[in-house]
Amino acid sequence: MTTTSPFSVLAALPGNEGPGALGLFLDAGPVAWITFSVLAFFSIGSWAILLSKNRQFRVVSQQNRRFLEAFRRSSRFSDINKVATQHKASPLVGLFQAGYLEIDTQVKARAQRQEEGAGGYKIKSLIAIERSLQRAIAVEMLALSRNATFLATTAAATPFIGLFGTVWGIMVAFNDISASGSASILAVAPGIAEALINTAAGLVAAIPALIGYNQLSSRLRRAKTDLEDFALEFLNLAERNFT
Repeated sequence: MTTTSPFSVLAALPGNEGPGALGLFLDAGPVAWITFSVLAFFSIGSWAILLSKNRQFRVVSQQNRRFLEAFRRSSRFSDINKVATQHKASPLVGLFQAGYLEIDTQVKARAQRQEEGAGGYKIKSLIAIERSLQRAIAVEMLALSRNATFLATTAAATPFIGLFGTVWGIMVAFNDISASGSASILAVAPGIAEALINTAAGLVAAIPALIGYNQLSSRLRRAKTDLEDFALEFLNLAERNFT
């Protein structure tokens, strides 16, 4: 069984060569074009963000793994700090450097007051280090989640923008019927084309953005768990070395 599209049926009507889907869309009014342009902007923007985030998290995963291996092999913060410069894309490095800076500050403050103990320099407060790590987690999560709002907005708003285009196209179709005094397919085709194309464009923009946003949210949850786990490992090592 063969199927024919509505536009091929339209083209086959007596005395009509049929403008085709593209022709009908090109003849659409300014409102339809503005609606489609807005949807295209959201769609292109969301795809750019999705591709960028996919690459970012791939690099982050590799860098995290390598830095974590180096961190667990060494028991000296100074040695780990040297390795950290080789993995700057890793959020764990940002976390480590924030904690290391707080330790260094406390150790130097005690050294200036000549409070060095027999076992080496001591830190004053693990709680202060923990606060530094928590601030660093917030900073790293903010960087990782950048542009996620655009994906959420695209997923939520574009179906309604497409729906607006649909309603407008139907209004155009009814107006054409009124103007021509006929309800033939020739009269309503341009308005219906506007409606259906904007409906499809809204869905094309929304569906990838929704899937991508959910995937990004899952990756962000895993990233936060990794950061919190690393913070605990950091505190354990700091407690062993400086208390």
